[in-house]
Amino acid sequence: MERTFRMGVTGVMLGMITAPLDGMMLGPALPVIVRDLGGLEYFSWMATAYLICMAASTPIWGKLGDLYGRKAVYMAAILVFLVGSGLSGAAQDMIQLVGFRMVQGLGAGGLMTGALALIGELVPPRHSGRLMGLFGVMMPIAFIAGPLLGGLFAERLGWRWAFFVNVPIGAAALLLIGAAVRLERRRIRARIDYLGALLLTVMLVALSLIAGLGGARYAWGSAPILALILIWPAALATLLFVERRAAEPIVPLRLFADRNFTLAQAIRLLGGAGMVVAAVFLPQYMQLVHGASPIASGLLILPAMLGMVAVLIGTGRLISRTGRYRIYPILGGATVAAGMLALLLLRPGTGLAFASGVTLIGGLGVGLLTQSTTIITINSAEPRDLGAASGSVALWHTMGASLGVAALGALYTARLRDILIDRLGAAAGGRIVSGGLTPGALIRLKPAAREAVQLAVSGGVHAMALGAAALGVLAFALAWFIREVPLRDRAPSAGRVSAAA
Repeated sequence: MERTFRMGVTGVMLGMITAPLDGMMLGPALPVIVRDLGGLEYFSWMATAYLICMAASTPIWGKLGDLYGRKAVYMAAILVFLVGSGLSGAAQDMIQLVGFRMVQGLGAGGLMTGALALIGELVPPRHSGRLMGLFGVMMPIAFIAGPLLGGLFAERLGWRWAFFVNVPIGAAALLLIGAAVRLERRRIRARIDYLGALLLTVMLVALSLIAGLGGARYAWGSAPILALILIWPAALATLLFVERRAAEPIVPLRLFADRNFTLAQAIRLLGGAGMVVAAVFLPQYMQLVHGASPIASGLLILPAMLGMVAVLIGTGRLISRTGRYRIYPILGGATVAAGMLALLLLRPGTGLAFASGVTLIGGLGVGLLTQSTTIITINSAEPRDLGAASGSVALWHTMGASLGVAALGALYTARLRDILIDRLGAAAGGRIVSGGLTPGALIRLKPAAREAVQLAVSGGVHAMALGAAALGVLAFALAWFIREVPLRDRAPSAGRVSAAA
């Protein structure tokens, strides 16, 4: 019996870790993907499309679990994720890859919520804390191992294995869950707010398109951008109208009556945007400016990941011990801004050890924001709303990452292209961009063109860093309005919270 239980829990955790591991593997592999598939102007949408679909589908998977059984729905989410992974690994151009990543995102939306709900059913409340702690350990493992595996696959086996590796992991999870997880057949009455999910998706897509295309592919006064500027507030207004009347809204508006809750979600969104800097953009700088291999670029951003993990663990313990938390988002916003501004020191002649070490500052800041906003969110919600509050944390973090990739990616790409065209001319600069930017391609360029590419990549990182620093300053300003409300010292049963999640 004990062995079967452990097999089931192992399967649940394997399914849950595939999504964050996949996301962290792509950073070191991106230059190679762009080289093989082209479409540099679309590369940020590979992450944006995934995150939008993940954010929109997360609450739907939760409701489907209530309706049709959490085991079956969790396994279905894993299966959709694996189908998207296999298709992404087989993509022949960047447009296909963006589309297949959307399928992956739809499945990823059910992995975290499904895993937490299953643990809530498998484990009595008295013993659930230890397993929830194991879930907390899985994320740091993904943060640290992801960049290393991504670099290994890109350099030795081919970038497609960054997607294909999900298939055996997910298949093992399906086998273990199918064989070892035994749940009582029961269904809960629940309504799925499809209209709310649709409106949320429209709003996210419109915002991401504005952030990614405005001023880059289209002028701010162009018809497509103006249309999007009209669409997103219309979608937002309609969403608010629908959610006020929905029986079980996808975004419970009553939660936002609490000032701390609202501020925590806004700061979480900004923190999610800051997190993509290390995962997506810095590996490209390491490879294209310093000639680091994909494996080495994964190692070189480890200070950011280790700093994030250390602060996540340490801050949680300090808050539990003292009961005080307001200082941490304030410090987090300031540290994120300082860490992003420190990236302005990265230039073609910067030492590789310094370039790696400076990433630590931003990682510390993101860790401070992530841990504190989670605790503030849970403390601000009534016990009956803990499930919705937990879902809100994931939703706003994903929204921030999605918008961050689009907006910061647009800044990076536009600045890179402008510098190349300015230094080499429109024809030569466009040819280099369309041909793909990889360390191998740089070696074949003439010294003048190679220097121009290194300057362009550094300039793109600087533009991205300034945008991310502005987000850090905004988080710092918002954090001052948080009130130090005493933390609750009694909680509802873990089983009830997990079921709500």
